[in-house]
Order: sequence, then structure tokens, then C-alpha cells
Amino acid sequence: MTHPALALDDVVHQRVRLALLGAITEGRKVEFTFLRDRLDLTDGNLSRHLQVLEDAGYVRSTKGFEGRRPRTWLSVTPLGRQAYRAEIESLKLIVAEFERRQLG
Repeated sequence: MTHPALALDDVVHQRVRLALLGAITEGRKVEFTFLRDRLDLTDGNLSRHLQVLEDAGYVRSTKGFEGRRPRTWLSVTPLGRQAYRAEIESLKLIVAEFERRQLG
């Protein structure tokens, strides 16, 4: 039997990207500034993490305008939703194994 940590996705597992996927899955689409403020990130730092998620096919961005203001909205793709669920399940298995060893 392999250790559940081997199933962790290197793209998702980074703490900011894990938090981003969690925040984006809360709604159908989430605005860039909401994510920036919620996770206390700079525009550049958030952009870089979102680019990694987009390159992996986990997040999709849509640009447009709200009134005269440019906006960027993010949504999780089906592949991203699947990767996020798998990451959470792997983390649960890691915790369960730790607890089993502590009690055993």
C-alpha cells in the first residue's frame, strides 16, 4: 500500500493554490479582486498562482467590463473541481493514517 501523500497534486497542494480552488468553488464565478482581498495577496502574486492553475486546466478566466471598469472573473473547470476533491480526499487519508498511528 502506498502512502496517501503520493496522491497529492503538486499544482493544487501549494497552500495559496489550494485556498484559491477552495474559494473559487464557493461560487460559479468569482471576481479577481474578491480573491485578492480574501487571501490577502498582491495582484502579481495572485496572477501568478492563477496562471499555474489555468495552465493545468483547473481554472478558467473571463475578462469583461462592469460599467466602465475592467473585471476578471474566475471559475473552476470540471477538471479543477475533480483535482480539488481528490486533494481533499488525499488530505483526509493522511490525517486518518496519522490518527490511526497515534491511537494504535
